[in-house]
Amino acid sequence: MTKTRKKGNLEELIPDANLRDRMVSHLYSKKPLLSEGSVFSELLQSLVNKMLEGEMDNFLVEEKERGEKNKRNGYTKKSVLSSIGNLSIQTPRDRYANFEPEIIGKRQRQISSGIDNQILALYGQGNSIEDIRRLLLELYGVTISSGKLSAITDQILPELQAWRTRPLKAFYTIIYLDAIFFKVRHEGKYSERAFYSVYGVDADGQRDVLGLYINKTEGASSWGLVLEDIKERGVEDVLIFTTDDLSGFSNAISEVYPQSIIQKCIVHQVRTSTRFCDNQDSREIRKDLRSIYTSTTREAAATALEAFSVKWSKKYPKMVKSWYNKWEELMAFLDFPKEMQRLIYTTNPVEALHRILRKLIKAKGAWPSETALTKQIYVSLKYNEKSWKRNAYGWKAIQRDLKERYGERYTRHISDV
Repeated sequence: MTKTRKKGNLEELIPDANLRDRMVSHLYSKKPLLSEGSVFSELLQSLVNKMLEGEMDNFLVEEKERGEKNKRNGYTKKSVLSSIGNLSIQTPRDRYANFEPEIIGKRQRQISSGIDNQILALYGQGNSIEDIRRLLLELYGVTISSGKLSAITDQILPELQAWRTRPLKAFYTIIYLDAIFFKVRHEGKYSERAFYSVYGVDADGQRDVLGLYINKTEGASSWGLVLEDIKERGVEDVLIFTTDDLSGFSNAISEVYPQSIIQKCIVHQVRTSTRFCDNQDSREIRKDLRSIYTSTTREAAATALEAFSVKWSKKYPKMVKSWYNKWEELMAFLDFPKEMQRLIYTTNPVEALHRILRKLIKAKGAWPSETALTKQIYVSLKYNEKSWKRNAYGWKAIQRDLKERYGERYTRHISDV
């Protein structure tokens, strides 16, 4: 006959009446079960301290077996961070200071609870240090100082530096170049900083951010330095650069990558063209411009531009002249099949990246320093990789055309996997 184990009542499970009453009272209070100052947090604290005592007992037994005349020598008290709040820990000491506890190391200031990852995830979503401090208190009952939170986010800096200087692939099919602006407090004043987005598509169609660059302004000379950096980090060849119409941009690219095709963003060009048009003309001009860049061939596009010129050059001569002056770089995409055209005629593919970063701007007006801005941009990109680090759409069809068009220049960079 199988014996059924008798279930113990609450008194048998928790003999200490005072502790039992406090636990029951806490449960009925509807307060968070594991929050700072709760009886359950106290139990965890007691458990950790007892485990440290057990580690010391085992250590001294091993010391005795080795013939060492070691013994206890008091305690070291410290506060340790956990996901249920701060715990007061007493680490036993030995006479020769040889004891190395495993559960909480001598220099360890927190129990591995995943709280660091939670903090970084909140930081990556654009929350400020003060926002995170408040959220941790509200959600978990954990009080963490702003200084401690900053120290936790600073732990990402070595990883950030390694990432931004990592070696890059030798070849990229497309690199989008664009900038987005943030505000930084400097000497008591707000000033803008440009984040330079270098967003690449490799030979296998995999998208990636190639670097993290911040400057006071956006300029062609600064972009030239960015391109020099990615070249030094291994980028030997780029088929196509897609850019906006920043003055001097094309020359800066050609100096570093003379073989590359430059495609100016059609969306930027249309937006610039209609910026100073009369309101009653804007809609019709956009319609006429659309007939140019939706043409199937360069010849058809050129014919559409001629018709556009006849219609609008008298009233808007500078607008029409702009299209003629930039024609080669605006129409470069028409030399490719439709699948590739969709990828390169505009810098819009980088917008998925910028949408993430614009959330930071909405959540936070300004950053205390460039380092703080750089750190939060990196963490945000890291925790939102799924939205931007993915294969380009329709890549197999594009790949077939690139193999035929560029031969070994392209094929030698295709992955074997």
